[in-house]
Parts: sequence; structure tokens; C-alpha cells
Amino acid sequence: MEFNPSQLGEKEVYKLLSGSVVPRPIAWVSTLSEEGELNLAPFSFFTVASRNPPMLCISVGPGVGEREGTEKDTLVNIRSQKEFVINVVPTPLGNQMQKSSENLPSDTNEFKAAGLTPVNSRLVSPKRVKEAPIHMECKLEQIIQLGSDHLIIGRMVHYHIEDDYYLGNYKVNLEKLQPLGRLAGNYSESKEFFKLPR
Repeated sequence: MEFNPSQLGEKEVYKLLSGSVVPRPIAWVSTLSEEGELNLAPFSFFTVASRNPPMLCISVGPGVGEREGTEKDTLVNIRSQKEFVINVVPTPLGNQMQKSSENLPSDTNEFKAAGLTPVNSRLVSPKRVKEAPIHMECKLEQIIQLGSDHLIIGRMVHYHIEDDYYLGNYKVNLEKLQPLGRLAGNYSESKEFFKLPR
């Protein structure tokens, strides 16, 4: 099979991309609104953008369902407040992460809806997810509109990791972390690791 993306609808292209670019890490992004409302939402279009200075990027698509034609709260909040936190999602927090992804009203506190604990950050105003073992505090570097989506690039200004997940020498214990990955409509658990060549 071959496809010309220009001859397909947006939904069809998205399905091909999200089923092929896998597994994707999940950025569990916490932000604050202008009114001080807490917001938390997961995004799997996420990666490292730069090592020096350290930058991370997430791609935020348009609102869906009842909120079609609107911008997602995460984008609105980051554009306004210029700060956010990326929390890393371990597999045991999958259900809470899924709850925070629901299409909830803008004034809904997803921390509360998902039964999570907000804790203060060091250098930014948005809260961190206490239950997540890794947090990366970010200040907005730039937002680039790319077609229907917005690429948000943030500079990491502070990094947190729970002691149990830190191996020393700046290495993360991935076996303990069990990072949750996103597949097309499903998820994957990273727990078996190996080196190449075998």
C-alpha cells in the first residue's frame, strides 16, 4: 500500500502517523491559567529539542469533540503564563493520566479530578504532580504554528527525580520507572531492556 497525504483527510493521516511513530513518550503537562486554575493534560507528540541549552518540545493540536475549533487549555495557558512543567508518566499512573486527558471544562482542576496531589515547583508557578517520579520545570522559549498544530518549545530550568529512581551519575533507573508509551489508540509499558547488537 502507498498513500499520498495530500489526497487523504486529516484523520486518516493522523492514524497513519500515530500508528507508525511509536512508541511515543508522554509529556504530562501541568500549567496555570491567568485566573490561577490548575490544568493537567498528557501529550504524546513530545521529545527533546536541544541538549544545550536543554529544551523540550510538545506539539499541541486543536480542540476536539465538544471543543472543536478551540485551542486547548495547555496552549492557552503556556502562551499566557510562559511556564509549564512536564511530568513523566510511569505505567502505574496510567489511569490517572487517562482521566486528565478527558475533555473537561476549562475551569476543571484535573489534579483533583484524577486524584493527584499538586506540589510547588522551584522556579515556575505551575504545580508538579507529586505522584510522578520525574518533573521538568520549563520556561517558554517559543511557540511555532505548524499547520493545524502548535509546537511549544520550552527551556528546562529545573529537574526533579525521586531518589528511588536515580542510579547516580545522572542516570535514571528505567526498570523502576516503567515509562508509559503511546501507540496509535493503545499504550505500551517499557520494562524489558536490552543492548544491541545482541
